[in-house]
Amino acid sequence: MEEIIHEIVENLVGRMGGTINKFRFEQDPEGGYNVNLETSDPNLMIGHHGENIGALQHIAKLILWNRLGPDSPEGRPDFSLDIDNYRHRQEENVISLAERKVEMVRKLSSPQSLPVMNPYFRRVVHLHLAQEKFSDIRTESQGQGDYRFIVIKPEIII
Repeated sequence: MEEIIHEIVENLVGRMGGTINKFRFEQDPEGGYNVNLETSDPNLMIGHHGENIGALQHIAKLILWNRLGPDSPEGRPDFSLDIDNYRHRQEENVISLAERKVEMVRKLSSPQSLPVMNPYFRRVVHLHLAQEKFSDIRTESQGQGDYRFIVIKPEIII
């Protein structure tokens, strides 16, 4: 699987005019794959607010699933693409912001909103705040389409 993903990603990056200096590949506990690239031009590969990296990941998944075919024993394996640890740093920033908002919710006992986020980062926040240490709060996504955001609220105990 690593060879196939490597070939697909390298081809896409090359078509964008970039080169891969380092390719790190690991399998996560859920069976998905994490790919982190160091490239010659990370700004081009990442794009404005991560738009290019998201598109690259989506296209690479579609190519992979098409190549494996519908009868593949692997099914439709999931993988996440990161470039120069961009997504990892973004995840840390989003989690830090969410934790600061949790402290405000606890202090003020009133809901706090996070900025508009793409589905990937909303999921990161929802999963992080589902931990036991945050049992006194709850999260919900609000908004429409590209303008969805998370509201963190105190948990109402009845």
